[in-house]
Amino acid sequence: QVQLVESGGGLVQAGGSLRLSCAASGRTFSNYGMGWFRQAPGKEREFVAAISWNDGSTYYADSVKGRFTISRDNARNTLYLQMNSLKPEDTAVYYCAARLRGYYRIISGYDYWGQGTQVTVSS
Repeated sequence: QVQLVESGGGLVQAGGSLRLSCAASGRTFSNYGMGWFRQAPGKEREFVAAISWNDGSTYYADSVKGRFTISRDNARNTLYLQMNSLKPEDTAVYYCAARLRGYYRIISGYDYWGQGTQVTVSS
């Protein structure tokens, strides 16, 4: 079992920045690929970013590429998402997730999920 707890969400104006954190506990964090997803009201949950377990490779949705940066600190068992140049359309609940072998871009590729943190971007 892996427990994931997100933090760092909040209300920010368009053009601003936020950094989300995801604290992991349980099994060895460094063995898991990690990802961020988001779900806006009335919409399906969508992929945002992912980072591999071994070589630090990163992947992004086109909508956030160049604005968001995913990173991990295995010594602190923590995943991060630095979000810059935020737009109102980034408003959503953001979830972190952990995967062992699944495909990084799809929900079913992940084994464990956090409870989410709300990000609201005002115009």
